[in-house]
Amino acid sequence: MIGRLHGVLTWKQAPHLLLDVQGVGYEIEAPMTTFYELPPVGSEITLHTHLTVREDAHLLFGFATERERVLFRQLLKVNGIGAKMALTILSGIAADAFARCVRDNDIATLVRLPGVGKKTAERLIIEMRDKVPGKGPLTEMLAAGVALVGNSADVPVNDAVSALVSLGYKPPEASRMVQGVNAMGLTSEEIIRRALQAAAR
Repeated sequence: MIGRLHGVLTWKQAPHLLLDVQGVGYEIEAPMTTFYELPPVGSEITLHTHLTVREDAHLLFGFATERERVLFRQLLKVNGIGAKMALTILSGIAADAFARCVRDNDIATLVRLPGVGKKTAERLIIEMRDKVPGKGPLTEMLAAGVALVGNSADVPVNDAVSALVSLGYKPPEASRMVQGVNAMGLTSEEIIRRALQAAAR
């Protein structure tokens, strides 16, 4: 199992990035919460990682903090939640906010996430309720981790639309979300952040 990687960020286009570790390039998928914190290309970063092995592929997921990886792994244990859905959930809501939704039975907030219907939201709350009590084990583990620092490099607005589509939104919906954001002078990560925030209202 690959648990952590430290190297040079050589390329990024949400939700994918390429990390050069001593000459070996690792293709990694990451939630938008991690992309918001990525420094410019060429910078050194450390990511907490999770490796998923399938018959047709080995998929590597990276997270800025240990608490994000903990939540990702807990989500994978929920019936019907795969890696792509778990990544989408983490991209649309912060770990602490997700824990609050589970504790407060806040289905309304969860169903605003792409691909999460009422039944899925109810399943998330039921199956994760005992993992996020007031001071339970997951809550304590979510307190761990150190975020990356730095500003993202400028990328085209079209990349923001592509990223939203990769996160589960349909192309027309992703385009509308981005069009609703004043993108002048913003990075694609900031455009995605504002689009997701607007969708959650």
